[in-house]
Amino acid sequence: MDGTPMEHAPRQNLGISAYHWLKRDIIRGIFQPGEKLLMSRLKERYDLGIGPLREALSQLVAERLVVAISQRGYRVAPMSLAELADLYDARAQIEGLILKLAIERGDDAWEAEILATAHTLSKVMEVNTPDELLDVWDTRHKAFHTAIASGCGSPHLLQVRQSLFDQVERYRHLWLRETVFSEEALARKRREHAALVDVILARNAERAAEMMREHLMTPVPIITEVMKRQGLA
Repeated sequence: MDGTPMEHAPRQNLGISAYHWLKRDIIRGIFQPGEKLLMSRLKERYDLGIGPLREALSQLVAERLVVAISQRGYRVAPMSLAELADLYDARAQIEGLILKLAIERGDDAWEAEILATAHTLSKVMEVNTPDELLDVWDTRHKAFHTAIASGCGSPHLLQVRQSLFDQVERYRHLWLRETVFSEEALARKRREHAALVDVILARNAERAAEMMREHLMTPVPIITEVMKRQGLA
């Protein structure tokens, strides 16, 4: 009995690794929408066995990034302008509600965390590659929005928020690549973030929620254009 957890740990770790690697590659477009995920190719790319890969694929089916085809394996889930609009609208509505609750419930420590993450996000980092710039900015951007949302104090709402975020990631990545490499676009985002922080700290719940919804919807026209340009729409 004592050895059981250790025996299972390596396989669990492999499954988790496969999930993260495959999810990242789907989000970044290495595997295109509708593309069949051939087990032979996945085994070669990730140097993993069928077991961990099946675990990863099952998790990604649950997150709607992968579609299971009866008796025929798996495909990357399709993308569409209709899904783009629905996901972003749902996310903006939930985020607005969460922010209202956070303003009602958040304490001084919550305010301090927002200020800290906003400051870190606004700082220019020395990075070596475009992908590193994207990763650094994206990580800090997520931390900023997560700090804001955390004040709501509702694990269930935060779980819904995370689920929507997971589903929107492929679309969001198209926007990130257009934004992070444009100094003008980044400057515009910095201004939006600073204005949002000011309204949140003033505890103006209605205005903050409205600004948050507008802020989260700004990528939609950009993503729409990229999808059309890349033949995804």
